[in-house]
Amino acid sequence: MQTMVEQFRSQVLAAVETGKPLRLRGGGTKDWYGNAQGPASQAAVLDTHAYTGVVDYEPTELVITVRCGTPLAEVEALLAAHGQMLAFEPPRYGAASTIGGVVASGLAGPRRASAGGVRDFVLGATLMDGKGEVLRFGGQVMKNVAGYDVSRLLAGSMGTLGLILEVSLKVLPLPVCEATLRFGMSEIDALRRLNEWAGQPLPLSASCWHQDVLTVRLSGADAAVRAALARMGAASASGVRLGEAEAAGFWAGLRDQSHGYFDGGALWRLSVPPAASAIVLKGEQLIEWGGAQRWLKLDAAAGAGAAQDIRRAVAAAGGHATLFRAQDKGPGAFHPLAPAVAKINQRLKQAFDPAGIFNPGRM
Repeated sequence: MQTMVEQFRSQVLAAVETGKPLRLRGGGTKDWYGNAQGPASQAAVLDTHAYTGVVDYEPTELVITVRCGTPLAEVEALLAAHGQMLAFEPPRYGAASTIGGVVASGLAGPRRASAGGVRDFVLGATLMDGKGEVLRFGGQVMKNVAGYDVSRLLAGSMGTLGLILEVSLKVLPLPVCEATLRFGMSEIDALRRLNEWAGQPLPLSASCWHQDVLTVRLSGADAAVRAALARMGAASASGVRLGEAEAAGFWAGLRDQSHGYFDGGALWRLSVPPAASAIVLKGEQLIEWGGAQRWLKLDAAAGAGAAQDIRRAVAAAGGHATLFRAQDKGPGAFHPLAPAVAKINQRLKQAFDPAGIFNPGRM
């Protein structure tokens, strides 16, 4: 594997010398995410999918260290065999999804609101910067805080700061018991109910509202789940409990966006405070994370004017809007940063990638 690291370094140094950028790619399952990067001829691909393997895994320590090209499915299978999981439920988007892409994209699934996001589980990372130097940050235990924030910074960086070679992730035990309830409920009532439940000692691990149907998942100890079922009215006409297979399929479809809602059209991701009221916009919405993540689907990508209207409405609610998936990303994928934050981002990019060779324009 050291030979591969040297190959990566040679590619990085060659890119710096020629000024030709590098497009970092593992499984390629998230090539569509972020801003369009122009013709492939303008950048050389640095392919990491062969840089695989579990570097260290001790189940009793609840930490796993893997190389960037290791398939997500392989890691999840290993963890499941020991009764453990990646609690942030990273979307797979295909069998080729890799751990490097999981961290670089920073995307999390239905359990995000209760368990935390990707950066909350990154303990350490090994990075190759824009000078070809290998840098190590953080460690393999929570109490090791040296460089801790730098390793977390890589989550969601979209490969713009450097090549993630290895990453150490905290893992958690699989829930002993899970149950899914479904209620008929308007959007306003669903948001109110979700915020009420969030303030109660209920083991809520996921939620989804779509087309006047609210679906929630309970996860935890058997006694806690049974008590929550009784408290939330599973035995009455107000709530229906789904069978295990149906529930598993529903949450997997939501996690991997194979749910029918995500078919076709342009998809916006709206991030707002959970307590924010309904946001009135043209298009079809689906709400997750107790109200904190809201998807907006349009028949076609919004033009610059419509994109500004969407972002203005979301900003008024205290959040930001991302053009998540669309044929035309002319309006820009990401919500414009505040000037002070943009300046910090620029300085970080300059520090880690002074020649600007890693995924330019992706963010």
